[in-house]
Amino acid sequence: MGYEPQADFGTPAVCSDTQVTLTIDGREVSVPAGTSVMRAAKECGGAIPSLCATDSVKAFGSCRLCLVEIDGRRGTPASCTTPAEQGMVVHTQTPRLAKLRKGVMELYISDHPLDCLTCSANNDCELQDTAAEVGLRDVRYGYDGETHLGAATDSSNPYFDFDPAKCIVCSRCVRACDEVQGTFALSVDGRGFASAVSAGQAGDTFLSSECVSCGACVQACPTASLQEKAVKEIGLPERAVITTCAYCGVGCTFRAEMRGEQLVRMVPWKDGKANQGHSCVKGRFAWGYANHQDRVTRPMIRESIEQPWREVSWDEALAYTAGKLNAIKAQYGARALGAISSSRCTNEEVWLVQKLVRAGFGSNNIDTCARVCHSPTGYGLSKTFGTSAGTQDFDSVMDADVVLVIGANPTDGHPVFASRLKRRLRQGAKLIVIDPRRIDLVHSPHIEAAHHLALQPGTNVAVLTAMAHVIVSEGLADEAFIRERCEFDEFADWAAFVSQERHSPEALELVTRVPAADLRAAARLFATGGNGAIYYGLGVTEHSQGSSTVMAIANLAMATGNIGRRGVGVNPLRGQNNVQGACDMGSFPHELPGYRHIARDDVRASFEADWHVALDPDPGLRIPNMLDAALDGSFRAIYIQGEDILQSDPNTHHVAAGLAAMDLVIVHDLFLNETANYAHVFLPGSTFLEKTGTFTNAERRVQMVRMVMEPANGYEDWQVTQELAKAMGLGWDYADSGEIMDEIARLTPTFAGISHARLDREGSLQWPVNEAAPYGSPIMHVDGFVRGKGRFIITDYVPTDERTGPRYPLLLTTGRILSQYNVGAQTRRTANTVWHEEDLLEMHPSDAEHRGIKHGDWARLASRTGETTLRVTVTDRVAPGVVYTTFHHPTTQANVVTTEHSDWATSCPEYKVTAVQVSPSNGPSEWQESYAALSKSHRRIAAEPAE
Repeated sequence: MGYEPQADFGTPAVCSDTQVTLTIDGREVSVPAGTSVMRAAKECGGAIPSLCATDSVKAFGSCRLCLVEIDGRRGTPASCTTPAEQGMVVHTQTPRLAKLRKGVMELYISDHPLDCLTCSANNDCELQDTAAEVGLRDVRYGYDGETHLGAATDSSNPYFDFDPAKCIVCSRCVRACDEVQGTFALSVDGRGFASAVSAGQAGDTFLSSECVSCGACVQACPTASLQEKAVKEIGLPERAVITTCAYCGVGCTFRAEMRGEQLVRMVPWKDGKANQGHSCVKGRFAWGYANHQDRVTRPMIRESIEQPWREVSWDEALAYTAGKLNAIKAQYGARALGAISSSRCTNEEVWLVQKLVRAGFGSNNIDTCARVCHSPTGYGLSKTFGTSAGTQDFDSVMDADVVLVIGANPTDGHPVFASRLKRRLRQGAKLIVIDPRRIDLVHSPHIEAAHHLALQPGTNVAVLTAMAHVIVSEGLADEAFIRERCEFDEFADWAAFVSQERHSPEALELVTRVPAADLRAAARLFATGGNGAIYYGLGVTEHSQGSSTVMAIANLAMATGNIGRRGVGVNPLRGQNNVQGACDMGSFPHELPGYRHIARDDVRASFEADWHVALDPDPGLRIPNMLDAALDGSFRAIYIQGEDILQSDPNTHHVAAGLAAMDLVIVHDLFLNETANYAHVFLPGSTFLEKTGTFTNAERRVQMVRMVMEPANGYEDWQVTQELAKAMGLGWDYADSGEIMDEIARLTPTFAGISHARLDREGSLQWPVNEAAPYGSPIMHVDGFVRGKGRFIITDYVPTDERTGPRYPLLLTTGRILSQYNVGAQTRRTANTVWHEEDLLEMHPSDAEHRGIKHGDWARLASRTGETTLRVTVTDRVAPGVVYTTFHHPTTQANVVTTEHSDWATSCPEYKVTAVQVSPSNGPSEWQESYAALSKSHRRIAAEPAE
């Protein structure tokens, strides 16, 4: 597409069942009641000049440019703050209005630098356009008086500058920070001539303030006062492509704005259903990794991991890899081969990887990082509701009255959804947070959680069972809903179970460390507070009782009738951009796409008929089983697309040993990551900017990813997998990724109505999309559960096998931070490191003092499986006995200390509960230094690349 900025209607759209008809400049227009005169005029093609108005924030009425005349009214009201009324007659262009507007513009321009021809926003500046629109040709006031033109530019933020000399104090940036982002980092200080936009307290810069660099202020600014540095360096974009972000599971839609082959900026797309024109620092700014010097763009091979890498052609790399795979299969059998698909790749790419394993390798040894984070969601929700996904769209939260957030940190992990949630909380919804750490939502500007249940890590099931005890024993369950929608006999059994005195908040207080009175109050609030919505994350799933916790959440929702309408539901916040899609596409060793077991003859037969190959009916190996089998010699080769399991999976030593034991490790990725230290073949990957396909976000929304630039390596990832399959002798011949989606739709009932052509027309679709739901399914289980009746399942609390003791008295839990993403392979190669240069260990003051550790000191973190060192942050965000860290930097090697305990149903690792000891240290451990040296040596590339 060309470069056509999205239309801005000045004020937000209004939803109303009542229409009003008015006349604007002789044209009749009908709009919903409550619509501003400005928006009504712009919707019918009119043009009313303005500077303080934009349709992403509420009307403000300060610039005095959008004045209109209305028959029968005195004066010249602001059109942005005047609601349209039935029969109103409006005039937007009169001599009187022209004179007033020109006078106002003269005042603005008299205190604005006239450097338009050299300004980076020349031809992309609303102030410039508005001056032309009102016919301004000279400024009577001159520049002899006092001005703000000498104000210094704040260049502290790595992505944008703030030039106060060009600021017109329209307050759009302040309002965007308040209303859209919800951080309240900006303000207008002073009055009259002294008014100025300020970031935080006196002396603060944008970097040192509370600003989270979401970019909402930059997008709102009508001048070049807030401007991306890339625009200054590259110039204004000349074309744009609509695509989908490749970071978290929110699935924001962006305009990738280009100048030639250079990406200039990523601008949130206002029509994006998941983000509605908002963004976070990662999606908005952290795309520079695509052109980073570490990017590998040529295939490489080596016979052993002790040798340096040798660059080769694609033909040689694929022939070598296919020959090795075929030889291993011939010697050791099909089950000696396997693969790991990526939650960062498209649905089409994931589909081909699992197809390669099943139809090419001949086994079901396919797994994904999605199982390592969210497989308990699939298991728990399928058992209770009948489908393995969340129940709501993101908009649903705006109808919630009580929001329960458990084991999730939305402001860091899913910030764009968090902004919408915070908006609802500011409107009056109540919040319950269940988390061992005091996340930002507990207390932030204009938000205070009604209850923060700071539970002991590993006791999620106990807390939820105690809440259920209160709801059932106090008669707060929604019996009408349960009798109509659920299996009542099973409810009766579950109710009898949770009603036992041993499940009361008082009885479990010693286990959960949550005061019984607080837990009872939270349970009553959720049961009686109106629409109750539950949002959860990896703090629920990454436990030995992850599946039990998901089922306990489902029980709680059913017991209170909070399923099947807007404002309620059970909502997993998926960690990576395509975790949902990787699961949907059959990346599990026991399930074909669409969550259908591999042992089902009818399902297997449909794939066999389409693929013209017999499929193994037996489940394959999960990642830890592959590693175990490698150590015993029965598993010999693995293809890893887009995952760094050495950094992301638990017990790093075990992962390294398993990889080292294999004959062939194929890494298909952007960078020589930690796993590539043990690889024999490296196939360069493509970024989301270099491919076409689809992602599926946390609300089951399937959206197009469109190629913005040509792949630096020459191939999209799906093409690499196809070429490998061809080299192995498979007759694949997809012309484009759209043909792969057609196959997905043909074989997967929930995707039956989805195609690239339809997504291009409609923007996005939420599965299931089929004959029963031709337009998609924003809300699940509206008239009944997918399985028929909802099923209550008894979830007894079973303590984790990971116990504290004299040697390891503390409990470590892990999480993410806003500026970094997963193992940091992408974000560490951007300026985001300015906010998070290293992983830090959070520790309560009493624990730190007891060990003689001060804020900023190095500390040794040791568990039963390993040890590492990192700096300490002393804070009361964690309770005594609990420590916390992130896992974004490979030098930290946080997963050296995590154990191999896992969820009882899905083997999802128990990252969130590790018994540890913390002691003073002088710096990085010998193990870390030796590992860094080994990693550096493994990255050697032969001096003479092969032609």
